[in-house]
Amino acid sequence: MTPPNPHGSIGPLRLRRHVVDQARVLYGIAVTLETELEKYRRQISTDAYPMSIGEVANLYRDGELDIHPEFQRLFRWTTTQQTRLIESILLGIPLPSIFVAASESGWDVVDGVQRLSTIFHFMGLLRNEDGETLPPFKCDEAPFLKSLDGMTYEPGNDSPGLSQAQRIDFKRARLDMKIIKRQSDKRAKYDLFQRLNSFGSVASEQELRNSLLVSISRKHFLWLSEISDNVDFLTVLNLPSRSIRERYHMEIALRFITLRNIPESNLRTLGFLGEFLTEEVVPLTEISNEDLAEMKAVFERTFSVLNKAAGADILRKLNSASGRPVGPFSATAFEVLALGVAYHGAPARITPEVVLDKQRALWSDPEFSPGFSTGIRADQRMRKTIPKGRQLFS
Repeated sequence: MTPPNPHGSIGPLRLRRHVVDQARVLYGIAVTLETELEKYRRQISTDAYPMSIGEVANLYRDGELDIHPEFQRLFRWTTTQQTRLIESILLGIPLPSIFVAASESGWDVVDGVQRLSTIFHFMGLLRNEDGETLPPFKCDEAPFLKSLDGMTYEPGNDSPGLSQAQRIDFKRARLDMKIIKRQSDKRAKYDLFQRLNSFGSVASEQELRNSLLVSISRKHFLWLSEISDNVDFLTVLNLPSRSIRERYHMEIALRFITLRNIPESNLRTLGFLGEFLTEEVVPLTEISNEDLAEMKAVFERTFSVLNKAAGADILRKLNSASGRPVGPFSATAFEVLALGVAYHGAPARITPEVVLDKQRALWSDPEFSPGFSTGIRADQRMRKTIPKGRQLFS
């Protein structure tokens, strides 16, 4: 009796062809993966070696290691976190690797800002944005080393310090340094920074974007920070202090910059707003000084006229019955009114009275009745709000 064919009706010749075809598919996948690996491995070149804390501290003293003092305003470790790091070093516990990007002037810290800041702060070396040396960090009581409470690196007038032998041991402790070489692609550095920092102690998405922005272009970070501190802008947003601490106002400013002139056809493929804004960090760093100046001027004119129109009430919803503002900052109002004014360049014809009239028109439109955006994603909402704002102020 002929044994049953496990492949059904496929004959020997067809079976061989099927196997060959499958092999070709698998080979193609393997070749494609290898091609992609070769391509992207070439984009980022790295090196690695251990260095003592003393050696790294000398680089910092000589101005060859940039740990971004701007970050001290954005987010910082608690005293407890800093104390535990110092304790770990004294106990000889290995620390995670420090990632730096090589530049013409030295090393730029990509991941490890807080660890290095804590070490330099404890040693009395840490400088602020103005180049002033900060007072040495005093430890709290640590989980294992209770005697660290109130202690500094060197003895002070009002604090005990490590002994000379302990200071030598501290300086000899090794840090694993991972160096991203200068020839690495800027986009690859950005991607690495995002991967390394997205699971760290950053409290909000915008703080991560700020970190990314500083790592690529300090000039553009300072520009975004400056326009975000505009008095008219902050008055109009009227955000709670917690949102300011988490840099939500900087996210709104970034939305303004990236969405002001976005083609309406792009709104259909924008996707998740948070991911879109993060992806726009690199293009932002490529904007020229001339264009930055133009954007800043439009930004200032826009929020000046909005503030004159109704101050902190202009970007709130209007109650359809009473006509009074209700609720907190409204993303819908921002996208219609602020982006609508800005799309046309905030010209003189758009007066505070015009803005007030358009605000009433927005909230009296049945299409934008309360709850219209409930349960939908930001990109879906913006397909309606952004074109509406451009049409209102045309």
